[in-house]
Amino acid sequence: MAKFIAKRLGLCVLIFFFATFMVYVLEYSLPTSYVEKTAMELSQRPGSLKSAQQWMDELNAQYGMDKGIVKGYFTWLSNSARGNFGDSWSQTMPVTDLFKKCIWYSFVMGLIAFVLEIFIAIPLGVTAARKQYSMTDYTVTVVSLVGISMPTFFVATVLKLIFSVRLGWFELVGMQGRNYATLDQWGRLGDLAMHLVLPITTLTIIGIGGLMRYTRTNMLEVLNADYIRTARAKGLPEKKVISHHAFRNTLIPLVTILGGSLPGLFSGALITETLFGIRGIGYYSYYAMVAGDIPFTMFYLAFISILTLLGNLISDILYAVVDPRVRIN
Repeated sequence: MAKFIAKRLGLCVLIFFFATFMVYVLEYSLPTSYVEKTAMELSQRPGSLKSAQQWMDELNAQYGMDKGIVKGYFTWLSNSARGNFGDSWSQTMPVTDLFKKCIWYSFVMGLIAFVLEIFIAIPLGVTAARKQYSMTDYTVTVVSLVGISMPTFFVATVLKLIFSVRLGWFELVGMQGRNYATLDQWGRLGDLAMHLVLPITTLTIIGIGGLMRYTRTNMLEVLNADYIRTARAKGLPEKKVISHHAFRNTLIPLVTILGGSLPGLFSGALITETLFGIRGIGYYSYYAMVAGDIPFTMFYLAFISILTLLGNLISDILYAVVDPRVRIN
């Protein structure tokens, strides 16, 4: 296992190298108006002692834009290896400080939505498989197909229309209510929690459809296996057949899905956070891309690449852990 992990980590480093290089090429190919616009804004800010041309030369030199693609990329890679990702152009603060400021909102939302998906989708998928062609099965199938089919912006809009506009239970956007300044510490925490309800609900609705469908399909395949029929023929209770034999084997392919979902806890929900005005990493990354904020965009996409590679590695390791038949040589 240790040798396998070492090999995969080496492969991950290689893939990360090419992935970030491709991202850098795309960023390098952006129109120069992005850098010019940023330099012009910086030169016009109060207290600025540099001209627009000086700012533009400094920005290009800082991120290797004046050295060509290959040399520029290795300049960025060398700085990044030392933890120097530069300053966010749109937020005028170090990229790492902005990351620390916004990542926890995305993590809390992603973690709660992830837990809800597991506790809702997997039991319903198992129940639908046990009661195939029943009303329960048809209901779960319809709900899962609806969850898969509906885009994020549609779900978010419907939830805001019902619970914010019609019922008035939640705010439309933002992270603070009207009376936030007058609240104590616990009151402010409760106010923030109320603002996160609809975004988390949106993420959960979007996520349960695929997981529910996948669980049902794999459970049906397991229930039709010969060893399940043998267990039933021996007189084992149905509850034990399902929980001890069927579900444990259904869990094997689910690990691949769940392991790949773990990086999503930190990557943020770009569309959801933007629609609800939740200032997580997805929110800032969206506006960084729109504004041509190259430093933060490079950092975010490199961060996503690392999470994706780690997610795949985690899936492979967990697959070997839960399935005794898998042995890694």
